[in-house]
Amino acid sequence: MKNEKKIKREWHKIDATDKVIGRMATEIAVLLRGKHKPEYLHNVDLGDLVEVKNIKQAKFTGNKLEQKEYHSFSGYPGGLKTKKMKDVLEKKPTEILKKAVWNMLPKNKLRSEMIKRLKIS
Repeated sequence: MKNEKKIKREWHKIDATDKVIGRMATEIAVLLRGKHKPEYLHNVDLGDLVEVKNIKQAKFTGNKLEQKEYHSFSGYPGGLKTKKMKDVLEKKPTEILKKAVWNMLPKNKLRSEMIKRLKIS
């Protein structure tokens, strides 16, 4: 097993201009997990750091801006809130990519540490 001090993390810079969000999110998830490295282990966080630029110029296919919705539930009756992708893009364009990558990472304790290494601007 790799020692945390011996892990060498590299910076990967991605330009989001005219790239599809979902395809870019899969590429980022692989880099954050460390699956591109030969010493990859599923239970060790060997991933690299990823920086994404120009997220406002990313491309959306189909009618996602009008049809896709994000839901959040407070836990109380009537506490379901729904936002369209178009509204989220206007207020916080970084959240769309972050949520896409978040859902592609493994659902375990390593996920929160991996998403911290994603910088979006």
